[in-house]
Amino acid sequence: MNNPSEIKKLLRRSKTIAVVGLSIKTYKASNAVASYLQVRGYRIIPVNPNYSKILGNISYPSLMEIPNSSGIDLVNVFRRSESVMPIVNQVIELGIKAVWLQEGVINEVAAKKAENMGITVVMDRCLLKEHRNYLP
Repeated sequence: MNNPSEIKKLLRRSKTIAVVGLSIKTYKASNAVASYLQVRGYRIIPVNPNYSKILGNISYPSLMEIPNSSGIDLVNVFRRSESVMPIVNQVIELGIKAVWLQEGVINEVAAKKAENMGITVVMDRCLLKEHRNYLP
């Protein structure tokens, strides 16, 4: 999805964002993006098996292990492009309605599979930059 009005709507309606690949390291892009969103009132759910807590929130090993995952509005992915398909499969299984693949994360096959299941997909775009553009 590249339509500015649709991106704006997605950003407005998303309140809880699971961040797959969120790092505890403050200099990493995933941490900067999640911190930015958290300060702006979004609920961040870290997904990283290497840490128990990130940004003051419990970190889960996978999307499948998040209690009440039906409350997730958007999954933001900071993983290598080749690691996206298993994440998309979890998004589909959990019935989450939107997935955002960060800049440089491109997987056309996974994106098409998600879209075919009615999931909104934003690919190869920075959530922080888009938020600044559309919801300053």
